[in-house]
Amino acid sequence: MEYKATFEQLVDTLIAEEGSDLHLSAGRFPALRVNGELIFLLSRPEFSQGDLEGILKAILSADHYSRFITAQNLDFSYEHKSGARLRGNAFIQQGKFVIVLRLVPHVKTLSELNLPASLADFARKRQGFFLVVGPVGQGKSATMAAMVSLINEERQSHILTIEDPVEYVYEQKKSIIDQREVGIDTPDFADALKSAFRQDVNVILIGEMRNTETIATAVTAAETGHLVLSTLHTNTASQTIDRIIDSFPAEQQDQIRIQLASSLIGVFSQRLVPRISGGRIPAYELMINNNAISNLIREKRTHEIDTVIETGFEQGMIDMNRSLIELVRAGEVTVENAFAYSTNPKNLERLL
Repeated sequence: MEYKATFEQLVDTLIAEEGSDLHLSAGRFPALRVNGELIFLLSRPEFSQGDLEGILKAILSADHYSRFITAQNLDFSYEHKSGARLRGNAFIQQGKFVIVLRLVPHVKTLSELNLPASLADFARKRQGFFLVVGPVGQGKSATMAAMVSLINEERQSHILTIEDPVEYVYEQKKSIIDQREVGIDTPDFADALKSAFRQDVNVILIGEMRNTETIATAVTAAETGHLVLSTLHTNTASQTIDRIIDSFPAEQQDQIRIQLASSLIGVFSQRLVPRISGGRIPAYELMINNNAISNLIREKRTHEIDTVIETGFEQGMIDMNRSLIELVRAGEVTVENAFAYSTNPKNLERLL
Protein backbone atom coordinates (compact mmCIF):
# COMPACT_ATOMS: atom_id res chain seq x y z
CA MET A 1 0.00 0.00 0.00
CA GLU A 2 1.20 3.50 -0.86
CA TYR A 3 0.45 4.95 2.56
CA LYS A 4 0.82 8.66 1.82
CA ALA A 5 -1.36 8.41 -1.31
CA THR A 6 -4.01 6.35 0.53
CA PHE A 7 -4.16 8.89 3.33
CA GLU A 8 -4.43 11.80 0.89
CA GLN A 9 -7.32 10.02 -0.89
CA LEU A 10 -9.16 9.66 2.41
CA VAL A 11 -8.74 13.36 3.10
CA ASP A 12 -10.00 14.07 -0.44
CA THR A 13 -13.14 12.10 0.45
CA LEU A 14 -13.54 13.96 3.75
CA ILE A 15 -13.38 17.30 1.91
CA ALA A 16 -15.72 16.16 -0.88
CA GLU A 17 -18.32 14.94 1.62
CA GLU A 18 -18.01 18.18 3.63
CA GLY A 19 -17.14 16.14 6.69
CA SER A 20 -15.55 17.39 9.88
CA ASP A 21 -13.54 14.38 11.12
CA LEU A 22 -11.72 11.32 9.80
CA HIS A 23 -11.37 8.18 11.96
CA LEU A 24 -8.71 5.55 11.15
CA SER A 25 -8.20 2.48 13.33
CA ALA A 26 -6.60 -0.94 13.04
CA GLY A 27 -9.30 -3.56 12.54
CA ARG A 28 -12.05 -1.12 11.49
CA PHE A 29 -13.30 0.50 8.32
CA PRO A 30 -12.31 4.17 7.88
CA ALA A 31 -15.10 6.52 9.00
CA LEU A 32 -16.10 10.13 8.40
CA ARG A 33 -18.16 12.40 10.61
CA VAL A 34 -20.59 14.36 8.45
CA ASN A 35 -23.12 16.76 10.01
CA GLY A 36 -22.45 15.16 13.38
CA GLU A 37 -23.05 11.56 12.23
CA LEU A 38 -20.44 8.83 11.69
CA ILE A 39 -20.37 7.25 8.21
CA PHE A 40 -18.24 4.13 7.64
CA LEU A 41 -16.49 3.79 4.27
CA LEU A 42 -17.46 0.16 3.65
CA SER A 43 -16.12 0.25 0.09
CA ARG A 44 -12.59 0.47 1.49
CA PRO A 45 -10.82 -2.44 3.23
CA GLU A 46 -10.30 -2.46 6.97
CA PHE A 47 -6.87 -1.20 7.99
CA SER A 48 -4.39 -3.49 9.71
CA GLN A 49 -2.02 -2.46 12.49
CA GLY A 50 0.76 -2.39 9.90
CA ASP A 51 -1.29 -0.05 7.71
CA LEU A 52 -1.81 2.41 10.57
CA GLU A 53 1.89 2.27 11.39
CA GLY A 54 2.70 2.98 7.73
CA ILE A 55 0.26 5.91 7.58
CA LEU A 56 1.65 7.46 10.76
CA LYS A 57 5.22 7.16 9.51
CA ALA A 58 4.15 8.75 6.21
CA ILE A 59 2.44 11.79 7.76
CA LEU A 60 4.60 12.41 10.84
CA SER A 61 8.23 13.42 11.11
CA ALA A 62 10.58 10.81 12.57
CA ASP A 63 10.77 12.86 15.80
CA HIS A 64 6.99 13.07 16.12
CA TYR A 65 6.58 9.34 15.46
CA SER A 66 9.17 8.58 18.16
CA ARG A 67 7.31 10.84 20.61
CA PHE A 68 4.06 9.03 19.81
CA ILE A 69 5.61 5.60 20.47
CA THR A 70 7.05 6.84 23.78
CA ALA A 71 3.98 8.72 25.06
CA GLN A 72 1.38 6.49 23.29
CA ASN A 73 -0.51 9.67 22.43
CA LEU A 74 0.29 12.62 20.16
CA ASP A 75 -1.39 15.84 19.00
CA PHE A 76 -0.21 16.98 15.58
CA SER A 77 -1.22 19.01 12.52
CA TYR A 78 -1.08 18.04 8.85
CA GLU A 79 -1.29 20.07 5.65
CA HIS A 80 -3.05 18.32 2.77
CA LYS A 81 -1.88 18.73 -0.83
CA SER A 82 -4.90 21.00 -1.44
CA GLY A 83 -3.68 23.38 1.25
CA ALA A 84 -6.35 22.23 3.71
CA ARG A 85 -5.13 21.75 7.27
CA LEU A 86 -6.06 19.00 9.69
CA ARG A 87 -5.66 18.76 13.45
CA GLY A 88 -4.87 15.20 14.48
CA ASN A 89 -4.51 12.97 17.49
CA ALA A 90 -2.90 9.52 17.41
CA PHE A 91 -3.36 7.15 20.34
CA ILE A 92 -3.34 3.47 21.27
CA GLN A 93 -6.33 1.41 22.41
CA GLN A 94 -6.00 -2.25 23.35
CA GLY A 95 -2.59 -2.25 21.71
CA LYS A 96 -3.89 -0.94 18.37
CA PHE A 97 -3.11 2.38 16.68
CA VAL A 98 -5.91 4.91 16.16
CA ILE A 99 -5.78 8.23 14.29
CA VAL A 100 -8.52 10.88 14.51
CA LEU A 101 -8.22 14.01 12.38
CA ARG A 102 -10.38 17.12 12.28
CA LEU A 103 -10.54 19.19 9.11
CA VAL A 104 -9.72 22.81 9.87
CA PRO A 105 -11.83 24.86 7.44
CA HIS A 106 -10.69 28.16 5.99
CA VAL A 107 -11.15 31.12 8.31
CA LYS A 108 -14.69 32.44 7.98
CA THR A 109 -16.24 35.71 9.10
CA LEU A 110 -18.63 35.96 12.04
CA SER A 111 -21.46 36.47 9.55
CA GLU A 112 -20.52 33.38 7.53
CA LEU A 113 -20.54 31.35 10.76
CA ASN A 114 -24.04 32.68 11.65
CA LEU A 115 -22.65 34.22 14.83
CA PRO A 116 -23.90 37.44 16.47
CA ALA A 117 -22.35 40.69 15.23
CA SER A 118 -21.79 41.70 18.86
CA LEU A 119 -18.75 39.37 18.98
CA ALA A 120 -16.97 41.95 16.83
CA ASP A 121 -17.25 44.40 19.75
CA PHE A 122 -15.17 42.05 21.90
CA ALA A 123 -12.59 41.58 19.13
CA ARG A 124 -12.24 45.36 18.99
CA LYS A 125 -11.45 45.62 22.72
CA ARG A 126 -7.87 46.58 23.55
CA GLN A 127 -7.80 44.75 26.87
CA GLY A 128 -9.64 42.01 28.71
CA PHE A 129 -10.27 38.29 29.00
CA PHE A 130 -12.81 36.72 26.60
CA LEU A 131 -13.73 33.03 26.64
CA VAL A 132 -15.42 30.88 24.01
CA VAL A 133 -16.77 27.74 25.68
CA GLY A 134 -18.70 24.58 24.85
CA PRO A 135 -18.20 20.84 24.41
CA VAL A 136 -15.70 19.39 21.94
CA GLY A 137 -16.58 19.86 18.28
CA GLN A 138 -18.93 22.81 18.68
CA GLY A 139 -17.00 25.38 16.62
CA LYS A 140 -15.07 27.20 19.34
CA SER A 141 -11.84 27.38 17.31
CA ALA A 142 -13.68 28.72 14.25
CA THR A 143 -15.26 31.47 16.37
CA MET A 144 -11.93 32.57 17.80
CA ALA A 145 -10.33 32.44 14.35
CA ALA A 146 -13.05 34.76 13.01
CA MET A 147 -12.32 37.21 15.84
CA VAL A 148 -8.56 37.10 15.18
CA SER A 149 -9.20 37.58 11.47
CA LEU A 150 -11.32 40.67 12.18
CA ILE A 151 -8.51 42.18 14.27
CA ASN A 152 -6.04 41.35 11.51
CA GLU A 153 -8.28 43.12 8.97
CA GLU A 154 -8.95 46.23 11.02
CA ARG A 155 -5.94 47.26 13.08
CA GLN A 156 -2.18 47.14 13.42
CA SER A 157 -1.59 44.81 16.35
CA HIS A 158 0.89 42.14 17.33
CA ILE A 159 -1.16 38.93 17.65
CA LEU A 160 0.33 35.84 19.29
CA THR A 161 -1.38 32.44 19.14
CA ILE A 162 -0.30 29.58 21.41
CA GLU A 163 -1.81 26.27 20.27
CA ASP A 164 -1.42 22.51 20.52
CA PRO A 165 -1.31 22.04 17.58
CA VAL A 166 -1.63 25.16 15.41
CA GLU A 167 -4.98 24.99 13.61
CA TYR A 168 -5.87 28.02 11.50
CA VAL A 169 -2.95 29.67 9.72
CA TYR A 170 -3.50 33.38 9.09
CA GLU A 171 -2.36 35.56 6.22
CA GLN A 172 -0.86 38.68 7.76
CA LYS A 173 -2.73 41.83 6.75
CA LYS A 174 -2.65 44.87 9.03
CA SER A 175 -1.33 42.92 12.00
CA ILE A 176 1.81 40.95 12.80
CA ILE A 177 0.76 37.37 13.62
CA ASP A 178 3.12 34.92 15.34
CA GLN A 179 1.88 31.36 15.89
CA ARG A 180 3.63 29.09 18.38
CA GLU A 181 2.97 25.37 18.58
CA VAL A 182 3.37 23.63 21.93
CA GLY A 183 5.99 20.90 21.75
CA ILE A 184 7.68 22.45 18.71
CA ASP A 185 8.07 26.19 19.32
CA THR A 186 7.58 26.20 23.09
CA PRO A 187 7.61 23.51 25.80
CA ASP A 188 4.13 24.38 27.11
CA PHE A 189 1.37 26.99 27.23
CA ALA A 190 2.55 28.59 30.47
CA ASP A 191 6.11 29.13 29.22
CA ALA A 192 4.90 30.74 25.99
CA LEU A 193 2.50 32.98 27.94
CA LYS A 194 5.24 34.20 30.28
CA SER A 195 7.47 34.97 27.31
CA ALA A 196 4.67 37.01 25.71
CA PHE A 197 5.16 39.75 28.30
CA ARG A 198 8.54 40.49 26.69
CA GLN A 199 7.35 40.32 23.07
CA ASP A 200 5.34 43.54 22.69
CA VAL A 201 2.12 41.58 22.17
CA ASN A 202 -1.34 43.17 21.95
CA VAL A 203 -3.58 40.13 21.45
CA ILE A 204 -3.02 36.59 22.77
CA LEU A 205 -4.99 33.57 21.63
CA ILE A 206 -4.56 30.53 23.90
CA GLY A 207 -5.80 27.34 22.25
CA GLU A 208 -6.89 25.82 25.55
CA MET A 209 -6.42 26.59 29.24
CA ARG A 210 -5.29 23.27 30.67
CA ASN A 211 -3.98 24.13 34.14
CA THR A 212 -4.05 26.75 36.87
CA GLU A 213 -0.67 28.21 35.89
CA THR A 214 -1.93 28.95 32.37
CA ILE A 215 -5.20 30.40 33.69
CA ALA A 216 -3.43 32.60 36.24
CA THR A 217 -0.98 33.95 33.66
CA ALA A 218 -3.79 34.55 31.15
CA VAL A 219 -5.78 36.58 33.70
CA THR A 220 -2.67 38.57 34.57
CA ALA A 221 -2.06 39.25 30.87
CA ALA A 222 -5.62 40.57 30.55
CA GLU A 223 -5.07 42.82 33.56
CA THR A 224 -1.84 44.24 32.14
CA GLY A 225 -3.17 45.61 28.86
CA HIS A 226 -3.62 42.58 26.60
CA LEU A 227 -6.71 41.20 24.89
CA VAL A 228 -6.72 37.48 25.74
CA LEU A 229 -8.93 34.97 23.90
CA SER A 230 -9.20 31.37 25.01
CA THR A 231 -11.46 28.32 25.36
CA LEU A 232 -12.75 25.94 28.01
CA HIS A 233 -14.81 22.76 27.74
CA THR A 234 -17.69 24.06 29.85
CA ASN A 235 -21.39 24.42 29.09
CA THR A 236 -22.44 27.85 30.38
CA ALA A 237 -20.94 31.15 31.53
CA SER A 238 -21.70 30.48 35.19
CA GLN A 239 -20.17 27.00 34.99
CA THR A 240 -17.11 28.48 33.27
CA ILE A 241 -16.48 30.96 36.08
CA ASP A 242 -16.95 28.25 38.72
CA ARG A 243 -14.57 25.92 36.85
CA ILE A 244 -11.86 28.58 36.73
CA ILE A 245 -12.19 29.46 40.41
CA ASP A 246 -12.44 25.83 41.57
CA SER A 247 -9.23 24.94 39.71
CA PHE A 248 -7.27 27.02 42.25
CA PRO A 249 -6.41 26.01 45.82
CA ALA A 250 -8.87 27.35 48.42
CA GLU A 251 -6.43 29.97 49.69
CA GLN A 252 -6.09 31.49 46.18
CA GLN A 253 -9.75 31.52 45.20
CA ASP A 254 -10.65 34.93 46.64
CA GLN A 255 -7.79 36.49 44.69
CA ILE A 256 -8.79 34.90 41.38
CA ARG A 257 -12.41 36.01 41.99
CA ILE A 258 -11.27 39.61 42.30
CA GLN A 259 -9.08 39.32 39.20
CA LEU A 260 -11.83 37.69 37.13
CA ALA A 261 -14.41 40.25 38.24
CA SER A 262 -12.25 43.05 36.84
CA SER A 263 -10.54 41.44 33.81
CA LEU A 264 -13.25 39.20 32.30
CA ILE A 265 -15.13 40.98 29.51
CA GLY A 266 -17.40 38.17 28.34
CA VAL A 267 -18.13 34.47 27.95
CA PHE A 268 -19.63 33.04 24.75
CA SER A 269 -21.05 29.51 24.91
CA GLN A 270 -22.06 27.78 21.68
CA ARG A 271 -23.59 24.58 20.31
CA LEU A 272 -23.82 23.45 16.69
CA VAL A 273 -27.40 22.23 16.22
CA PRO A 274 -28.51 20.05 13.26
CA ARG A 275 -30.21 22.24 10.67
CA ILE A 276 -33.48 21.16 9.04
CA SER A 277 -32.06 22.07 5.62
CA GLY A 278 -28.81 20.17 6.29
CA GLY A 279 -25.58 21.00 8.05
CA ARG A 280 -25.44 22.64 11.47
CA ILE A 281 -26.16 26.11 12.81
CA PRO A 282 -24.96 27.66 16.10
CA ALA A 283 -27.14 28.36 19.11
CA TYR A 284 -25.43 30.42 21.77
CA GLU A 285 -25.32 32.20 25.11
CA LEU A 286 -23.47 35.48 25.58
CA MET A 287 -22.60 36.83 29.00
CA ILE A 288 -21.25 40.39 29.17
CA ASN A 289 -19.36 41.27 32.33
CA ASN A 290 -21.24 44.38 33.46
CA ASN A 291 -21.40 45.73 37.03
CA ALA A 292 -24.08 43.23 38.05
CA ILE A 293 -22.08 40.21 36.81
CA SER A 294 -18.86 41.56 38.28
CA ASN A 295 -20.48 41.89 41.70
CA LEU A 296 -21.87 38.35 41.53
CA ILE A 297 -18.41 36.96 40.76
CA ARG A 298 -16.81 38.93 43.56
CA GLU A 299 -19.51 38.04 46.10
CA LYS A 300 -19.51 34.27 45.38
CA ARG A 301 -23.00 34.37 43.85
CA THR A 302 -22.23 32.87 40.45
CA HIS A 303 -25.38 30.72 40.67
CA GLU A 304 -27.34 33.93 40.01
CA ILE A 305 -25.54 34.68 36.71
CA ASP A 306 -27.98 32.62 34.61
CA THR A 307 -30.87 34.83 35.76
CA VAL A 308 -28.97 38.02 34.90
CA ILE A 309 -28.28 36.66 31.40
CA GLU A 310 -31.95 35.69 30.92
CA THR A 311 -33.09 39.22 31.81
CA GLY A 312 -30.14 41.07 30.24
CA PHE A 313 -31.31 41.28 26.62
CA GLU A 314 -31.30 45.10 26.63
CA GLN A 315 -27.67 45.06 27.82
CA GLY A 316 -26.72 42.82 24.87
CA MET A 317 -26.78 39.47 26.67
CA ILE A 318 -28.08 36.39 24.85
CA ASP A 319 -29.79 33.49 26.60
CA MET A 320 -29.23 30.01 25.10
CA ASN A 321 -32.92 29.08 25.28
CA ARG A 322 -33.99 32.28 23.51
CA SER A 323 -31.37 31.62 20.84
CA LEU A 324 -32.82 28.13 20.32
CA ILE A 325 -36.39 29.49 20.22
CA GLU A 326 -35.41 31.99 17.52
CA LEU A 327 -33.95 29.13 15.45
CA VAL A 328 -37.15 27.09 15.88
CA ARG A 329 -39.36 30.01 14.89
CA ALA A 330 -37.16 30.73 11.86
CA GLY A 331 -37.62 27.14 10.70
CA GLU A 332 -33.90 26.38 11.09
CA VAL A 333 -34.06 23.61 13.75
CA THR A 334 -36.68 21.22 15.08
CA VAL A 335 -38.27 21.57 18.50
CA GLU A 336 -36.82 18.16 19.39
CA ASN A 337 -33.28 19.31 18.67
CA ALA A 338 -33.87 22.56 20.55
CA PHE A 339 -34.66 20.51 23.66
CA ALA A 340 -31.73 18.15 23.01
CA TYR A 341 -29.24 21.04 22.93
CA SER A 342 -30.77 23.21 25.68
CA THR A 343 -28.84 23.56 28.94
CA ASN A 344 -32.15 24.18 30.75
CA PRO A 345 -34.95 22.18 29.04
CA LYS A 346 -37.55 22.97 31.74
CA ASN A 347 -37.14 26.69 31.16
CA LEU A 348 -37.23 26.16 27.39
CA GLU A 349 -40.56 24.34 27.72
CA ARG A 350 -41.98 27.25 29.67
CA LEU A 351 -40.82 29.75 27.03
CA LEU A 352 -42.23 27.72 24.15
